[in-house]
Formats: sequence, C-alpha cells, structure tokens
Amino acid sequence: MSGTIDELLMAAEYIMSEGNDNVILCERGIRTFETRTRNTFDLNAVPVLHHLSHLPVVADPSHATGYTRYVEPMALAATACGANGLEIEVHDEPSRAWSDGAQALTPDQFDDTMRRIRAIREVVCQEIME
Repeated sequence: MSGTIDELLMAAEYIMSEGNDNVILCERGIRTFETRTRNTFDLNAVPVLHHLSHLPVVADPSHATGYTRYVEPMALAATACGANGLEIEVHDEPSRAWSDGAQALTPDQFDDTMRRIRAIREVVCQEIME
C-alpha cells in the first residue's frame, strides 16, 4: 500500500529470479491523505514503469477510485498515458454485487468506455509505444 516504484520493480525482479517470467505490473492507486476516492490513481507510474522496465503495465481504475463515476475518466487517462491493459470491474446489477458494486460498470457503461478507449488508442497510443 505504501510501496515505492522501485520496491514494486524489485518485487517483480525477485519473482522473475525464482523462475516466473509471467509478471505484469499493476497500478491500483497509492494511499494519500485524500479521502474522496479510495486511493489516488498514480498515473505517473505508468510511463515511469515503462521507462524502467520491459514488463507490461496494467492500470486498475476500478480499485484505485472505488466509485463507478470515476472509472471511465481514469481508464481513458490510463490509456492515454500508455497502460498496456486495464482492469475494470463490470456487473450487470452493481447494486446486487457481493463485493465492489460501488466501483463496477454496467455492461452498457463498459461498452461505451471501450469505444472511447479504442478511439484514444487509435490516436495517441501508437506514438507512445513507438
């Protein structure tokens, strides 16, 4: 919860040194004094991790923000700054979810978010990844 980028990278290196090369880094937010969201979504970490590592970087706006209303804008931002993938919670009835319903998108919201993500990737991400 309060680990640094270097500590995250060293943990990944340790896992790989033991023979597991199937490692993906995931930004899920950092703990700050802010209380309006679950965590502060550290999008700085995405390009920094790309610069320092060959590993793919996934971003989790659902967990980081904790609220459905913030998931789409943060997913779009994570896409624009170069995340290789996103972890987005989806539930057909978020109010009935056993857990994490407050941060889940409905399937229709997810479809709309994915449409916007594709548009961002088409315009921005080719330049970032080159």
